[in-house]
Amino acid sequence: MNINNLPDNPYLLLTPGPLSTSKSVKAAMLQDWCTWDEDYNLKVVQEIRYRLTLLATSMSGLYSTVLMQGSGTFAVESVIGSAIPSSCKLLIIANGAYGMRMIQIANVLNIPYETYILDEVSQPDIDQVREILEKMPEITHLAIVHCETTTGILNPVREITALAKHYNKTTIVDAMSSFGGIPMDVHEWQIDFLISSANKCIQGVPGFGFIIARKDKLEQCKNQARSLSLDLYDQWITMENGGKWRFTSPTHVVRAFLQALVELEEEGGIEKRYARYSKNQKILVKGMREIGFTTLLPDFMHSPIITSFLSPNQKEYSFIKFYNLLKDNGYVIYPGKISKGDTFRIGNIGVVNPSDIDKLVEAIISIKFWGD
Repeated sequence: MNINNLPDNPYLLLTPGPLSTSKSVKAAMLQDWCTWDEDYNLKVVQEIRYRLTLLATSMSGLYSTVLMQGSGTFAVESVIGSAIPSSCKLLIIANGAYGMRMIQIANVLNIPYETYILDEVSQPDIDQVREILEKMPEITHLAIVHCETTTGILNPVREITALAKHYNKTTIVDAMSSFGGIPMDVHEWQIDFLISSANKCIQGVPGFGFIIARKDKLEQCKNQARSLSLDLYDQWITMENGGKWRFTSPTHVVRAFLQALVELEEEGGIEKRYARYSKNQKILVKGMREIGFTTLLPDFMHSPIITSFLSPNQKEYSFIKFYNLLKDNGYVIYPGKISKGDTFRIGNIGVVNPSDIDKLVEAIISIKFWGD
């Protein structure tokens, strides 16, 4: 099959995922797979698990990867619901919607927790975290989001997990929108459970999440799950025995993800992808500022994943009009998500290159932000 015969998308997704994928990733979904077949379980599922663990750390022998059906939130819930015994307590650090979602999960699952909640434009303060851990020795686990796509803020995860380990806490990191696009080593960063998703920086399509975790921590999850389908330990043990999923796996999405992993390697790995994303983001911010837009965050807080901009204050502006005009010009962006303030967001991950960002800025200039 000639993948060049596949139709082009009518627009470029400038979002934090789902995102624009390559034609070869899409083409990988054109074959059907049997979930019992060794060609699928051994050559696809196990290969993915092996590659992800190697991507995550040079100490791969200490870690294992578990694939979990559903969106990234399913994977987050599987960890929170499986890794924390009823006698333990979780500290959740939240400065955006996805940190707050972990609080929702803990509430629904009746998990004892403490919170450190900040506004959406502030990074966690290390001294504040230390004070909480000192005052509350009953805290056993700590959870934080690495790149909070509510705003695009990048949290100081490495410093916080190092502090947590100083107090002998188990660390859970939602790296949904950063893993594969920002260099990190889960062992060096002292992360016990790292959670991400197929449709983010690896540049696959939606359908499953994954957890890269220390094997000893996975062993401790046995008989602790608060859900049948999201039982992290049972999913891991089943996959260890030949790559089989406990329940029907999203076969087409899984095969596409393996192709996306191959393409990550062909690009030069995470370092090269990080360089491309960073260049995209810098070009975006520079171009938007030159035509009068203001970023929500100062530069030192920005991730290379997605950037929030303040909406124009002209009365003619509305996000929906702006969105539709940009979509007509071949670009899809995201609405704002902060609780206070009027913003919109532009992502630059996926199959997006600096020339695409240049053309986006030209399109915004041509429609005069909001159109006539």
